Amino acid sequence: MNGKPGTWPILANKHHHEPSVFKPESLLREARRQRGLPVVDVPELCILDPDGDLVRYLRRTGKSRPHAGWACYHTELLTFDLEGYGEAGIVGCAVGSSFAVLLAEQMFASGCQCLISVTSAGCITALGPTPYFVLIDRALRDEGTSYHYLPPSEFAEAPNPELLSRVERQLGSLDVKCYRGTVWTTDAPYRETEQAIAAARAKHIMAVEMEAAALYAFATAKMRAVICFAHVTNTMAQSNGDFEKGDADGATATLAVLGATAAAWAASLQGTA
Repeated sequence: MNGKPGTWPILANKHHHEPSVFKPESLLREARRQRGLPVVDVPELCILDPDGDLVRYLRRTGKSRPHAGWACYHTELLTFDLEGYGEAGIVGCAVGSSFAVLLAEQMFASGCQCLISVTSAGCITALGPTPYFVLIDRALRDEGTSYHYLPPSEFAEAPNPELLSRVERQLGSLDVKCYRGTVWTTDAPYRETEQAIAAARAKHIMAVEMEAAALYAFATAKMRAVICFAHVTNTMAQSNGDFEKGDADGATATLAVLGATAAAWAASLQGTA
């Protein structure tokens, strides 16, 4: 390879402490102007649903409604009543690190105070029969977006370990299989080679997904509350019958996980256990 690592475009000229010229607030301002949208904050709790299964379930059952002020050029934000919490916002099909962080930036600029991402993931180290959830506490940075927010490192860590521990305790009350651990975030799912998988397993990585490292880097750099889950549903389609999520395409279990997480976040604001 030509050049030293520090001169490669993914690492060069990042200047992490400098503000960006292009800001989400500016884009949202222009989108509102062009579309005649009112200035209406999104709910304080928002959700990214990369697979879109939960969004489709909420629409199919008549439990969601469009948000009147969401000024994104690329997506629609729906709101729904999350049991045990209250109104939450959700965007579906936000696949990949760059798209997830683009939306996270816009959500927090629009009034979001806590963002939860629940994404489908492939099994690296088996913890039992799928499906199950992994509460992600760190993610291997094998993608591009995180390097624009934080200097190079092997992993992006969850920005608020205390909040993660609260969530973990709350999840313990559910009849849903949940674990806590490390994932591998990649931009290239169809380049998950045998050697790459073996190397990830040697690092005690539980699953592979496409968003967490970037979302945690963004959250750390911007001091935001972000909590990421991997919904481990498959072994990269190496056998028939893969990618099964369970009842209602996983919506029932995912809503339970979201409700517990929302309760833990709300308790953290009140300073209760």
